[in-house]
Amino acid sequence: MNSAGKRPKDTARTMRAWHVDDALAAAYAAGSAPEPDAWSLEKHVESCGACAVRVSAAVRRGAAGPVLAEVRAAVLTAATGPAPRTSAPRTSAPRTSAPRTGVPRTGLVARVLWAAGPALRGSWLVALVLVAAGAVGLAYGAGFDGARPLLLALAPVLPLAGVAVSYGQHVDPMYEIGASSPGGGLRLLLTRTAAVLAVSLPLLTLTGAALPASTEVPGAAAWLLPGLALTLAALVLGSYVGCRTAAGTVAAVWAVALAVPVLGTARQGDAVGISPLPVAELSAYLTRFLDGAAAQGGWAVGAAVCAGLLVLRRRSFDHPGFGAAGRI
Repeated sequence: MNSAGKRPKDTARTMRAWHVDDALAAAYAAGSAPEPDAWSLEKHVESCGACAVRVSAAVRRGAAGPVLAEVRAAVLTAATGPAPRTSAPRTSAPRTSAPRTGVPRTGLVARVLWAAGPALRGSWLVALVLVAAGAVGLAYGAGFDGARPLLLALAPVLPLAGVAVSYGQHVDPMYEIGASSPGGGLRLLLTRTAAVLAVSLPLLTLTGAALPASTEVPGAAAWLLPGLALTLAALVLGSYVGCRTAAGTVAAVWAVALAVPVLGTARQGDAVGISPLPVAELSAYLTRFLDGAAAQGGWAVGAAVCAGLLVLRRRSFDHPGFGAAGRI
């Protein structure tokens, strides 16, 4: 046998053929299985019916078996309700195949709202709408020429606030249950991040397009790649320190990167009589920072690098309390 040629294939075949044995099922039922093995088992039984049956049988044989049996009986009794009457024959018309409404639809809406995360149910969405409405009001109601550059400066960090309040024990009362499930962790965090981006990207871009155009200010879509790159950077940093701390750190870095050169240029302009309001300086700096193929290409490379780092760090999201000192 050519070990150099066949051993990798055998190893891959062994990994694909892995199943839960009786010893691991018994240890999981007793609560003594190592945490990595327990998580591997929970993920595996999602797609393997035979192993799911083996684990269920082990749990029923364990100390929790009688309690689970009582809970199951109580749930079945509550779900079935009283027995139907059989004394009188049925005279109603046969049921049609029309889809049912009510509880199933309500349950679907609840699941969608839970998956979308607290950001779309809380104050972040209200703040996002207020920022968009405020920009339009400043531009057309107050005649403020700096509405568009201010919106472009704020837009990349607004999704970060949504990510910060989308996942974690400080904002989600169902966090422990979601993080402990095989579908939690990074998968749920990415789902809620996508929901935040799906709302903020079109709203802020359309708002920017509705503002008065100017050749001195980048286009309304110039912030999209920077916003995506900053969001991915916050997720990567969140794997170390938690989402809330990471989002605040990235937003602070962005604010300093804009404020220091803009305020420095404005102070130099004060000496020669230029208005202290740094709208022109902000527009010029945003043009260098966001506009053009070189700037956009740099942000695209940054987003790709952050996405790669997020893939490498994906396992750090698989346990409740990820991040430094368990902070989320």
